[in-house]
Amino acid sequence: MDIASPSSSMVPPSLQPHNTVSKVSIFQSLTPPTTFIPSWASSTKPSTTLSPVSSKVPFFLRCSTHPDTSANSETQHNKPNNEPNSISSSQSVSQSDLAASEAFSSSPPLESSHYSSSRGLVLDLGPSNAWDSADIGSPVVKRFLSDEEERWFMWYHGRAKGHPSSDLIGLSISKNGVHWERGGGPARSSSDVGFVMSCGKDWWGFDTGGIRPSEMVIMSSSRVRASSAVYWLYFTGYVSDRVEFSDQSLEFSVENPDGINGDVSCGNGKVLKSLPGLAISQDGRHWARIEGEHHSGALIDVGSGKEWDSLFISSPQVVYHGNGDIRMYYHSFDVEKGHFGIGIARSRDGIRWVKLGKIMGGGRNGSFDEFGAMNPCVTRNRSGGNYVMAYEGVAADGRRSIGMAVSPDGLKEWKRLQDEAILWPSDQGYWDDKDVGSPCMVEMDNEGNEWRLYYRGVSNGGRIGIGMAVSEGKNIGSFRRWKGFRV
Repeated sequence: MDIASPSSSMVPPSLQPHNTVSKVSIFQSLTPPTTFIPSWASSTKPSTTLSPVSSKVPFFLRCSTHPDTSANSETQHNKPNNEPNSISSSQSVSQSDLAASEAFSSSPPLESSHYSSSRGLVLDLGPSNAWDSADIGSPVVKRFLSDEEERWFMWYHGRAKGHPSSDLIGLSISKNGVHWERGGGPARSSSDVGFVMSCGKDWWGFDTGGIRPSEMVIMSSSRVRASSAVYWLYFTGYVSDRVEFSDQSLEFSVENPDGINGDVSCGNGKVLKSLPGLAISQDGRHWARIEGEHHSGALIDVGSGKEWDSLFISSPQVVYHGNGDIRMYYHSFDVEKGHFGIGIARSRDGIRWVKLGKIMGGGRNGSFDEFGAMNPCVTRNRSGGNYVMAYEGVAADGRRSIGMAVSPDGLKEWKRLQDEAILWPSDQGYWDDKDVGSPCMVEMDNEGNEWRLYYRGVSNGGRIGIGMAVSEGKNIGSFRRWKGFRV
């Protein structure tokens, strides 16, 4: 089999929905016959020789991708025209709810001084009765190009009001990466939007308390055309078990997952246990979990004893490097050092992983990331050939900003690009004036060769959303929030 990271050469397949499978073991997922796995994946064991799919295709664009950005720029954010019905406590939906949960637009149109506090915001919370009305974040954004169209997919986590510990994964789509179409209920077909994956149902599973997306890669076989690809979604799964530790030196409360402790009383020094998981899909909407080697179905376990990642494992971000070489970047909290850290694991098939250790920890005293780095987003720089990592930095007071690191090979030689963050929280009064984090980088291939940075923002007033910033050309050391397309 071949596995390929998303590239401009692959327009995601649009297939009819298949029977949803809650859990699929590694070998069951590759053994015929099955209604979910395509025929090209039919073998008794996964191949350990992997190769990428070529990314050379003509560039096609329906609209300008030159966002106008400014430190003082502002964008308006539209409220949806209708409010789809919400999910129930069991995350099931009645037939009347299904009929009502039509997609609606969540788009920031033109600039307006009335909406100055929404500068850079591209996806707000859903309506009061939607599946994502209480919280959203963890954006995983992918851009697909063909000779005929440009398509953007965003997988993200959401939580409904009244469901304080049940994060779901949803899908939003766009034609330009700015104006997003979303749904208030479940995605019912292979062209629908809404929530696409809910918590695990097995009592012994690692993801019964909540799930958040971390990365999506595309696997394809050399036996068939690339359009027969399958989505591989790496995600974080949580259980309701609290993990306790004591660190009186911290000026802030450690959270895992981010933002949930405001709704779930974990107490200072208590976090939810989390592990990384994997699910596959033929259309990006109907998912089947792949059971890992851990007894809970997770791909890897936390470290033992006093190892740096013994508390939890979160945000598994996966990158294809070469044949038989796939890397997973993840974060945990190093209790011994008293800071968040980022680690790396390697795999030959994307399913079985070997940890290599921690690659980033806390920054210098007084820096924006003094108390560590988390939520990494790693990608290979097409122009330079090196690896870049956008990450969420944690300051001594707990404030979150986004930093950048680089590495020649993506392994352990990671160095911070600069002492300053590439994106700070906004000035007081804006929608993201408290924290910015959970970065997702997209390298563009237009005239400006800029990068787009999608992120989760939080205000001091409790507002939450997903924003977008754009680099100044190829310069990944400076980003400005999106203002609007240049005329």
